[in-house]
Amino acid sequence: MYSWSSIRYKLEKEYLALSLRGRIQYFVTRYKFSHDQEGRAAILLDGKEVLRGNYYNKFFKSDLFPRDEKYSHRIRSEYSYMDEVALDLGCFDQRCFYSSFEEFDNQSIDESLKSDNLFVRIFAILDRRIGKRRLLKIREEIENEPEIIQFFYNVRVEAEHL
Repeated sequence: MYSWSSIRYKLEKEYLALSLRGRIQYFVTRYKFSHDQEGRAAILLDGKEVLRGNYYNKFFKSDLFPRDEKYSHRIRSEYSYMDEVALDLGCFDQRCFYSSFEEFDNQSIDESLKSDNLFVRIFAILDRRIGKRRLLKIREEIENEPEIIQFFYNVRVEAEHL
C-alpha cells in the first residue's frame, strides 16, 4: 500500500497527461481527531472540486440509492460500489479512492478503460498513455458512458485541442 503523497505524486506527475498538469489535482484527507477517523476525497479541476465524496454520504443518502440488484452491495460493502449513482451522490471516501488507485496502478490502460469502477476509468481517461489518436478513436464509445466519464473526456479533449 502506498502513502497518500506517493499516490498523489503518481497520479499528478507520472500518469496525468502533460496537457492537464497543474489543472487536475487529487485530494484525500482523513480526519484523525474524529471518533472513527474517516475522511473524504475529491478531484479538482482548476482549483474547484468537480467530484467529491465522503464516508457519511453512504449512510445519509442511502435512501436515494435505487433499489436495484446493486443496492445491497452499495450499502453493505466496506468499499462503496463505484458506479454513476455512488459518484453522483458523493458516496465514496478516501479508502475507495485508494482501492481504485491500486486497481488502476496494477492493470493495463486497456483494462482500466473498461473497468466497472468509474474512478479507475476517470484515471485512465486522464492518463498520458492515452494519446490524441486514441482519444479520437474512443469518442463514439464515450457518448454511451455516464455523464461524469463524458465530463472528464471533454476536459481531456479540450486540453489536447482536439
